[in-house]
Amino acid sequence: MYELFDIKGKVIVITGGTGVLGSSMVEYLAAHGAKMAIMARNRNKGDVLVQKVKAARGEAIFLQTDVTDKAVLKQNAEEIVSRYGKVDVLINGAGGNISGATIGPDNTIFDLKADDFRKVVDLNLMGTVMPTLAFAEYMVKEKKGNIVNISSASALRPLTRVAGYGAAKAAVTNFTKYMAGELATKFGEDFRVNALCPGFFVTEQNRTLLTNPDGSYSARGNAIIAHTPFRRFGVPEDLLGTLHYLVSDASKFVTGTVAIVDGGFDAFSI
Repeated sequence: MYELFDIKGKVIVITGGTGVLGSSMVEYLAAHGAKMAIMARNRNKGDVLVQKVKAARGEAIFLQTDVTDKAVLKQNAEEIVSRYGKVDVLINGAGGNISGATIGPDNTIFDLKADDFRKVVDLNLMGTVMPTLAFAEYMVKEKKGNIVNISSASALRPLTRVAGYGAAKAAVTNFTKYMAGELATKFGEDFRVNALCPGFFVTEQNRTLLTNPDGSYSARGNAIIAHTPFRRFGVPEDLLGTLHYLVSDASKFVTGTVAIVDGGFDAFSI
């Protein structure tokens, strides 16, 4: 019987694969039979994750990368295709924020550091565009491909503070929809591009913003919880079912969508 959610043997590339959310995705997809190509900057974290996957009898390799460097990405793609013969799915998970692109409660927009804003846009937007181009080239040769970008709650409506990150993720969402049309109309119906949109998840990057040293919620953390009907932050496992749907044939007629996983944050007002 044909299994819509079967991903055994699929070659799945993930950028930013060593982060809190990315590593959870890697372990889950590998446990379901996918061959994982993990791309990130930190080789030590990558090697540890590969060993963890292999200890659980999964398949994974690690490639050190720079998601804004065309030459490095080209080399990464060549190595993965040389090893596995194809790329079925690309998950653009690399991204992040820096303080100079944020507006603190005691600052105004005029305190924004333009260079830091550019760096955040470069990492999140170009860090999605460049891997997409590098790997879509091989997908086109195979006449099929599936790309999952990572959007953000800050892309759906502007949030306070995260000026640069929100603008960049909004652009990622727009690029997702653009590429869905671009690939399908020019290369056929076997090309899909969608975005997974997490709400608020505690990661190493935002932990000090959302929680206090004792683990209690910060003022911003409490404000977010107050606007989240589920009254909690997400945990990495909350993303995995939706991700599995997007990378599998269960979503083969789905493209250009943004799948929101946020405990109701975007749907809630007062």
